[in-house]
Amino acid sequence: MQKPIYLDYNATTPVDPEVFQAMEPFFVEQFGNASSSSHSYGWEANHAVKKARSQVADLLNCDPKEIVWTSGATESNNMAIMGLVRQYAGEKPHIITENSEHKAVLEVFEMAEELGIADATFLPVDELGRVSQSEVADSMKSSTKLVSIMMANNEIGTLQPIAEIAEFLKDHDCLFHTDAAQAAGKVEIDLQKLPVDMLSISGHKMYGPKGIGALYIRKSNPATRLLPIIRGGAQENGLRPGTLNVPGIVGLGAACELCSKKMSEENSRLKGLRDKLIKNILEACPEAKLNGHPTERLPNNASFSFENLSSDVFALGLSGLALSSGSACTSSDGKPSHVISALGRPDAEAKATIRVGLGRLTTEQDIETTSTKIIQMVEKNRAISSN
Repeated sequence: MQKPIYLDYNATTPVDPEVFQAMEPFFVEQFGNASSSSHSYGWEANHAVKKARSQVADLLNCDPKEIVWTSGATESNNMAIMGLVRQYAGEKPHIITENSEHKAVLEVFEMAEELGIADATFLPVDELGRVSQSEVADSMKSSTKLVSIMMANNEIGTLQPIAEIAEFLKDHDCLFHTDAAQAAGKVEIDLQKLPVDMLSISGHKMYGPKGIGALYIRKSNPATRLLPIIRGGAQENGLRPGTLNVPGIVGLGAACELCSKKMSEENSRLKGLRDKLIKNILEACPEAKLNGHPTERLPNNASFSFENLSSDVFALGLSGLALSSGSACTSSDGKPSHVISALGRPDAEAKATIRVGLGRLTTEQDIETTSTKIIQMVEKNRAISSN
């Protein structure tokens, strides 16, 4: 049985063979605990962790000491938001985000409000999925202690004006966190130039393994201080206790190093394929609308909503394509995408949405096949509707 064409790289990526090769010895041969300091098994594991920390730091251009290991961006986001809010126990700090964020940010903000430990503002995005620096400025209060705006949207690929927001917040007594799970490895991130205080990444979005991620926490100019949200040991300076996932950490480090080497060439190729797909669909399907910013978007993402098209036809019309109707984290609940709804689209369009995520294994033939299948699916639906 022929497998479908994989077009869901924004949901997850395959582990790159070079990454798997780097990880493999740490499952069976070099299986030591990185915290075991009295023998060679622990020394080997600790050395591997240090190397991986440097590899991640090199991709982000920061100090390796500013990298804290987590299980992925969801944990990193929780650590950043709740770790900051807990510092202001009793003061009920004001925190700001926007309404098309990943659930791993939105639900943490909602939890902080429900617990009565923070006052949260959810900014609206414009029809392209962006929030402006001026909107952030207008929502600031004297009690604002945290702004969290994602670098790139996981569903529609829109890149937020992170640099502008970061520059504005630099002069305020307020920390800036960005969820960069979709952006890391796809767009250049230079933390020597970009004044964010915290940044989340996830291994499985960048050809690394699942279950591993990191949180960048700025150590100087100024230093960022968080309280731990879990307890149980001294690992990661007490901020993230628990035995380190050495194979996963090695994999994330290797994935970051590969992204550093391949990013420029890969982005150029993927942009070409992405733009070809967008052109094909928009020219052939007047019902189609491109979601997100036309140019300020991830190189590998194309999201389309369709007017007057039933979402029920997707499964049959798009058989042979492994793509998503939205975020992998929310697509199973049957509700319209909160991201598409945030753009001002009606529920019918939010449900009649597909996200095409391209990646390292995507070919030009894949794009031709995908274009043909999408166009045929729309034409069949058009014919049914006219009868």
